[in-house]
Amino acid sequence: MVASILLQGGTVLTHDKHDHVHAAKADLLIEGNLIKKIESGLSPFPGTQVVDCTDKIISPGFIDTHHHVWQTLLKGRHANHTLVEYFGPGEQHSIDMKSRNFAASVHSPKDIFWGELGGALECLDVGTTTVVDHASVNISADHSKAAIAATVSSGIRSIFGYCPIAPVENWKPFTLGQNLLAEWVLKTLEELGLKSPFGNGRVQLGLAFDGTYLPKEVLMNLFSKAKAAGVKIITTHYVRAAVPSQAQLKAIETLHSHGLLDSSILFSHGSNMDPDEAALLLNTNSHVSVTPSTELQMGHGEPVAFQSKLGIQSHCSLGIDCHSNNTASIPGEMRLLLQSARGTYNQPFLTQSKVPAKVYKTVEEAFNLGTINGARAIGMDDQIGSLAVGKLADLVVFDASSPSMVCGAQHDAVAAVVLHSSPGDIEMVVVDGVVRKQGTRLSAVDVAAGRGLWAGEERDILEWADVARILVERREVLQETLEKIDYDEAKAGVIRAFYVNERNIVDSL
Repeated sequence: MVASILLQGGTVLTHDKHDHVHAAKADLLIEGNLIKKIESGLSPFPGTQVVDCTDKIISPGFIDTHHHVWQTLLKGRHANHTLVEYFGPGEQHSIDMKSRNFAASVHSPKDIFWGELGGALECLDVGTTTVVDHASVNISADHSKAAIAATVSSGIRSIFGYCPIAPVENWKPFTLGQNLLAEWVLKTLEELGLKSPFGNGRVQLGLAFDGTYLPKEVLMNLFSKAKAAGVKIITTHYVRAAVPSQAQLKAIETLHSHGLLDSSILFSHGSNMDPDEAALLLNTNSHVSVTPSTELQMGHGEPVAFQSKLGIQSHCSLGIDCHSNNTASIPGEMRLLLQSARGTYNQPFLTQSKVPAKVYKTVEEAFNLGTINGARAIGMDDQIGSLAVGKLADLVVFDASSPSMVCGAQHDAVAAVVLHSSPGDIEMVVVDGVVRKQGTRLSAVDVAAGRGLWAGEERDILEWADVARILVERREVLQETLEKIDYDEAKAGVIRAFYVNERNIVDSL
C-alpha cells in the first residue's frame, strides 16, 4: 500500500497561472511522493499519517539554485572577507576560492562526505527541499562519489553539479593542476551518467564548470559529453569586474557565440552584466541564481534580480553560495534581497529631498524567487516550486503561532514567511513524500543509503547530534592540516593564477 500523509486544516500557499500566491485554509493529501489532493474536509484512509496543521502555514519547499554544499567544515572562516580575500589565502582562515576551491584539496573523501552531509542537512533544516550543488570537490573520483553518497543519504533533492577543477598539486612552491579535463575526469562524468539519477530519482547529475575561457572546441566537446551523460543543467560562476584581473570574460556572450547558451545554462551571480547580456539571457531562456549575502558582502555589486534596468527578474532565482560564510536560509535571502533593493531604489529620492510614492517590489515577488522561479531555472516547474495536485510532495510547514510569526501569519502568510520567519519556525519538511524534519527536529539519516556509490563510511542510521559530533571532529583534523600551509606563498600563487593587478585592490577611493 502506498504511504500517505494528510496535512489537515493548514493555510496552504498555492500559485495561480500568473504566479500570484493565494493563502487558503485546506487539507493537503500526499500519496507516495505526489500531492494527491488539496481541498477542505478530506478524511484519512486507514494507515494515513494525519498531521494537525491548525495554525500552520504549508508552503512549497524552497529551491536553492547555487550552493557549495560541501563547505561545512569551513564554516565561520569568511565573516569579514571581500571576494579577493576569499579567493586569496592571505591569512590562516582564508584558504578557499570559488572556481578552484583550494581548500577542497586538503579534504579527504571522508571529509567531503561529512561536509556534504552537514550542508545538505542544514538546507533541510531551513526548509530547502531542492538544491543546485556546485560541487567543486573533484580532487579525485572518490571525492565526487562521496559527495553524491552524502547527498543521497541526506534525503534532499539535488542537481549535483559535477565540477572539474584545478586542484593544488603542491603548496610550496604553489602549483595548480593545469588539466581541468584530464581523462579520468571525463571518464568519471560518463560513469556517473550511467548510474544517474541517484536516490530513487531525487539526485540528478548536472555539470558545474568555470572554464568558459577555454577554446570553443573544448567547451563544445565537454558540453556534448555532459548532455550524453544525461546532464540537463550546466551551471557556471559569472561575476564581472569583481576580481581585478587582466581577463574579464563576458561569459554570457562567450557561450552565446559558441552556440551553447540555452535553457540548460544557469549562471550564478550574474553581477555587473550589461543590458545586451540581459537581453541574450532572456532570448535564450537561460537563468541566473542570485546570492545576496555573498554579493553584498564580498563586493560583487548590486544583486541583479530586482534591477529594473536589466529586466531579468523572471529569469532569476535565489541561492546561498557559501554556507561557510552565511546561513543556508532561502527566506533569509528573500528578505535581504528585498530590503537591499528597496534601499537602493529609495536613495536617489532621498538625495533630492523627495519621498517615493510607493514601496519597491513586493514580498510575493521575493517569495517567488525562492520557489517557482527556482523550479523554472532548473526546468522542473512542472514538478516542484509550487503546491498543486500531481506535483512532487516537497513542502515546508511553518508554525503560524510562533512568537515571530503570530498575527503576521494570520494577516498575510506570504509576508510572514518572507519578513518574519526564522528556521526555528519550521516544524516539518517533506521531500519526495518523505518527512525529513518534524516537530522542529531533523529526522535520522540513513548513512548507508549512498553506499552503493561510495563505500567509505561504515555507519548506518544516525541522529543529528551524532552527525554534529563527527563534523566537529573532522573540522579539528582539517584545521591541523591548514595550519601547516605557507599562506604567504599560497597568496602569491593565487595572485599569479588569477592575473590579479594588485594596484587595483585599494583601501579607499
